[in-house]
Amino acid sequence: MNGLGGLNKSPNGVVIGLVQLKLPLVVTPEDLAAQTARIVQMTAKARRNMGTMDLVVFPEYALHGLSMDINPAIMCTMDGPEVAAFKQACIDNDIWGCFSIMEKNPGGMPWNTGLIIDNAGEVQLYYRKMHPWVPVEPWAPGDGGIPVIDGPKGCKLSLIICHDGMFPEMAREAAYKGAEIMLRTAGYTAPIRDSWKFTNQSNAFCNLMVTANVCMCGSDGTFDSMGEGMICNFDGSVIAHGTSGRVDEIITAEVRPDLVREARINWGVENNIYQFGHRGYVAVTGGAQDCPYTYMTDLAAGQYRLPWEDEVKVTDGTGFGFPAPTAQFKATPEAAE
Repeated sequence: MNGLGGLNKSPNGVVIGLVQLKLPLVVTPEDLAAQTARIVQMTAKARRNMGTMDLVVFPEYALHGLSMDINPAIMCTMDGPEVAAFKQACIDNDIWGCFSIMEKNPGGMPWNTGLIIDNAGEVQLYYRKMHPWVPVEPWAPGDGGIPVIDGPKGCKLSLIICHDGMFPEMAREAAYKGAEIMLRTAGYTAPIRDSWKFTNQSNAFCNLMVTANVCMCGSDGTFDSMGEGMICNFDGSVIAHGTSGRVDEIITAEVRPDLVREARINWGVENNIYQFGHRGYVAVTGGAQDCPYTYMTDLAAGQYRLPWEDEVKVTDGTGFGFPAPTAQFKATPEAAE
């Protein structure tokens, strides 16, 4: 159940609103300013739409659209006017908000950055997309890990972005660090619709975690985004789903972090987030706690290599008009602090 979309809010409930924002075309600084104002207006609409709402979530690319334009004139900074406007919108409407910016990177290509701002206008979560949707996206890979914060009503809250959700390790990492609700914002278009649905559900079920997921919606004249706001309960069931493709519709539901905690403590069968690290605990005390997965040990050792590695055809973005990269990745988690 979802409390009739949040209309009937329980004492332990967190009401989430997913904005299927109309896909914009942003080319100039003036376009960027206009889209910033539009997101501010939609934050106010969310509050008017549902007085019980705790958190409003905007999709990836809500501010910049899907052009993949890396023009410095329309890239954002954390101290710029766009983030300031989002902070003020959260204060003015007494609501938490999740927002998307393409952020200037002094050391290379921009970051695809997600922010969660509380109702006092403070940035509580800062996240750089770990897995850009290669070979289409030019963004630098995130270097700050997956943060988990205390969100509205004390829930444990995390954020991943779009393609991140296709890697089960991302949701597992969020849950392992305590997330009870994981947001997934996206700009996906229609060919990804089925993959979007089943990964949102599996990310929830495999980790006993609520997932709240939303894409951009409508057309910018070139691209067509699908909306598909989708909230999945910790058992993988879908408790709210925007199937109409209607732009600017806000998909809402109440979720219950207290029931997530209860399941994680009390479930035996299919408590997979626990059982993953305690294999076969019926047979051996505490279960096996080794790491039998070659891909994990190889990745940790910097030796990740597929059996068909040399045959992979697409290994950079040149086919989509981007120059071959020359920069080397250096993980610097402190950059996000």
